[in-house]
Formats: sequence, C-alpha cells, structure tokens
Amino acid sequence: MSITRDPRRRHWAHVSKGLRRELSATIPAEELAALHRRKPWRHFAVAARQAVMLGVCSWVLWRCSNPLIWVPFVLVQGLIFFDATVLLHEVLHHLVWPKPRPAMETALGRIYGFFTGISATQFSRWHLDHHAGLGDPVEDPKRRHLSPKKNSRLVKLLYFTPALFPIYFRAAAAETRSYPAPLRRTIAFERCGAVAIHLATAVALFLLGGAGPMLRVYLLPLLVGFPPWFAINRVGQHYRIDPGDPAQWGTLVKGSWVWDRLFLWSNYHLEHHYFPAVPFYNLPRLHRLLQPFYRSRGMRPVGYGSLLWGWLIRNEPPHAQWSAPA
Repeated sequence: MSITRDPRRRHWAHVSKGLRRELSATIPAEELAALHRRKPWRHFAVAARQAVMLGVCSWVLWRCSNPLIWVPFVLVQGLIFFDATVLLHEVLHHLVWPKPRPAMETALGRIYGFFTGISATQFSRWHLDHHAGLGDPVEDPKRRHLSPKKNSRLVKLLYFTPALFPIYFRAAAAETRSYPAPLRRTIAFERCGAVAIHLATAVALFLLGGAGPMLRVYLLPLLVGFPPWFAINRVGQHYRIDPGDPAQWGTLVKGSWVWDRLFLWSNYHLEHHYFPAVPFYNLPRLHRLLQPFYRSRGMRPVGYGSLLWGWLIRNEPPHAQWSAPA
C-alpha cells in the first residue's frame, strides 16, 4: 500500500532521536538485521490458520443453536475479526514481503479490512500518523479523536460494546476531513464497498439459513464479539505510560504464550513503536532482547488483568502515569 503519513507530524521523530540510537545499540547489529527480515510464508501461514479457524467457527455457529456452545464461539469469531486488523497492520507497514508490492498490498489490505468494515486506506494513514505524532495530544490522531475524553467508567465500558463502532467511525471521520481530496475519495470508495459486501453477506446468510444462523455467524461476532477484544488490546497500548519519558509512551506488556496467540503478537505494542519495521512474529524475541534496556530504565511489564483493573476499577486516566501498582 502506497500510503504515506502526514509530513507535518514529526513529534516522535524529533523527541526520540537519542532513544532510537540507544535502542539500536542495545541489540547486536546482526540480531537486529535478523529481526527485520520478512518471511512471507510466515505471514501467510498465520493468515491460513485464521482462515481455518474462521471456517470452523462459522460451521459451528451455523449448525448449533445451543447457546452454551455458540456463545463462546461468537467470542472466538469476534477475535478472528479483530485479528484481521492485526494482519492489515502488517500490510500497511510493508511487513509481508521483503520489498513493498503496492498492488498486492492494496488488494490484501482491502481483504483484511473487509472483516470489520474499515477502509484499509483510512486505517493505514491513521496508523502511520499515530506513529509520527506519538506523544503529542494533537498530532496523534488516535489520542486526539479515539481516546476517551471523559475519565468515566461508563464511557470506557462503551468501548467494549457495539457502541465502539459509532465511536470509532466518528473519530475516523473527524480525522479524514483533514486529508487531501484524492485520499478522501479512495476512503469513500472503500467504505462504500465494505458496506455493500457486509449487506450482501448478511442477506445471503439470511436467505440461506434464516435469522438465527445469520445472527450467530455474522452479526453477533461483529457487533458483540469484536469490541471487547479491540478494547482489551487498546488498553495495553498507550493508556498506562510515563508522559515524561518517550521510552515509556507505550505500555510494556508482559510476554505471554496465550496473549501472543490471541492477539497475533500485537500485545508487544511498545516494541512495535521502537522498531516498526520488525514483523509481528519476531516481536517476542525483540521483547526478550530488550530486557536489559527495560531494567536499566526501571520499566516493569504489566499484565492485561492489572491493566483492566486499573482502567475500569481504579478508573485511571488515559495517557497518564497510573497510581495503581503493576
């Protein structure tokens, strides 16, 4: 995908020069080169696994009307939809093939974007601007438009519900208004196409199986199963930080075999910001290699249980140094 970031957003590049040199010096050059090596077969092996899981979940949800069975599978199907955005994230950073392939990346990005109805172009520009503006409440579009503006438990809980969709699309629309006209037209085209495909999917499932299978296979996973995974993953990105230290403008999350597989390694979000050209399957090794750096900075990893406790129970504010212990 040939999307570029807004050149006016340079906050992270300006404040992180010394940090990036320090990080690069922490890891041997040959190891760093290996971490950056792209292996298309690994990306597509993960995508194939997700496709198999999607097929199995869809079959179970189509056949089973017992809620004791289909309710857990709705959540799994929602996770598969969320992980499509993680695969899209790899595409926009050009992490699938050793060299950029714009036409193939555009097609693949649109396929991944379809699952949640987002425009791959909008998501890509939004995310690259997030990287460039990290740490600045205005330059970072996610922080400016998507993060809760009111530190309220009720508002935070809305992100775990179907209300996430109007929240997200309203935030995306606010940022999109600042884009050049050609980019806005591409985004509008992709959104209209996504809406048409989603409507066609819903109608086809209804005609083939009726309301029950359509709700179980498609509508409930998207509207109910997807938002909690999105919200949990986002709590582990930039809400618990140290605003005074650029090295801690992301949350250091504990490595976990379970979360690695659930989130396709997107739980290593801090490491991704340090080295955005490292493919997701190499992030666990990067996390391990950075342990001396973390110890030198007094940085302690935190688990999702502690993060959710601080976010929802203690009602800690976003993008701040939380008082809750890790």
